[in-house]
Amino acid sequence: MKLEGCAMDTMISPETGRPLTFGVRPTTFTFGGRSLTVDMPGWYGEDEEDAIFDKAGQTAYHRAMTVLKARASGLLEPSDVRRIRRKLKLSQRDASARLGGGPAAFQKYEAGDVLVSQAMSNLLRLLDRDPSLLDVLSQEAA
Repeated sequence: MKLEGCAMDTMISPETGRPLTFGVRPTTFTFGGRSLTVDMPGWYGEDEEDAIFDKAGQTAYHRAMTVLKARASGLLEPSDVRRIRRKLKLSQRDASARLGGGPAAFQKYEAGDVLVSQAMSNLLRLLDRDPSLLDVLSQEAA
């Protein structure tokens, strides 16, 4: 909802009627007794309560919550999934095919779009400790 004649980085709040400016602000989220501060893109007013978040802001929020839920549940975080997959020298597609989860699972895990399951988290922890177990999985599948 942009106003004609206004700068592209300004809009009017549908709630308050006051001007909002696009920007990125550090925002802290809390879940399960843990907190995480992320840079949140959005339309901000003069006070903290006047803000609108578009898709980029909603994605940032969702991904921050995925990390917090992983921490609260003792699951691997997206960065850990990526690190282990790379240690195993697997592409995202190969990791999905060999370890399960669907064709785009590892892309979603690593982006923080999907919380990794307890089973996948456990499997990746075992493979992180002993990468040779990947060969055992490959032999069993053959």
